[in-house]
Amino acid sequence: MKLPSHFFLDSLGIPYEAKSFPPETEKGAANVANALGFPERQAVKTLIFQADTGERVLVMLGGDQNAVSGNLKKAIGSRNIQMAAPEAVKETTGYVIGSIPPFCWQKEGFRSFLEASLVKEPMLGVGAGQWGEEIFITPENLIKASKAVVVNLTIKEK
Repeated sequence: MKLPSHFFLDSLGIPYEAKSFPPETEKGAANVANALGFPERQAVKTLIFQADTGERVLVMLGGDQNAVSGNLKKAIGSRNIQMAAPEAVKETTGYVIGSIPPFCWQKEGFRSFLEASLVKEPMLGVGAGQWGEEIFITPENLIKASKAVVVNLTIKEK
């Protein structure tokens, strides 16, 4: 089955591997990683944050990572940020929370951020846009496809 995310990568000539897992798998990056047999760190969470300016941004973290608030605020350039509500996520991305691809839906100028430590991973798993479907892609190709800025989001800066 080809999804818009697959067609998008194909159109850019970006290599990837499509994998499927049982749709009855419980939601969450750790569960997807477990179902497909790869490390939780490599299961990328695609999170939408909203700033007080109204801007929404994509933040990509490893399945076992959490962003340091100060680092996230610094990257986004706003002191007042929060996770976007499910309705705002759907409105922004066209997808429901759980399998948001980190590319193929962004309008020009939309900002995306990738946690810096993930560039050291050999392969990353990202949502394909439908629960039960995952895309395996190298960090370099994920950056290219998502136009992400690589930034330290998880290590507290001194």
